[in-house]
Amino acid sequence: MDSHEEIKSLKEELRLTKYRVGELEQRIEHLRVSRRVLMNLLEKVEREKVTLVHKLEKENIRLQRDNTRFAKWIFSKNREIMKLQEKIEENQEKA
Repeated sequence: MDSHEEIKSLKEELRLTKYRVGELEQRIEHLRVSRRVLMNLLEKVEREKVTLVHKLEKENIRLQRDNTRFAKWIFSKNREIMKLQEKIEENQEKA
């Protein structure tokens, strides 16, 4: 009877071990799926980051160009103002 109980105990232990292995295999599969999802999200975020950086670089170039154009315009207007002031001063001296 003792060996019968030992066999029964071993069978129960084997059954529990198989069940535990099944659980662990399932967890591994879930981890694989989670890893794939995370890798896909990471790749998506990286693509979006590259796109955003490219867009911001283009915007920066445009703003620098606009700023240069505006600075040249202000400089030319400043020259016009100085010329007009000189004319006013010349006219005041003649008068």
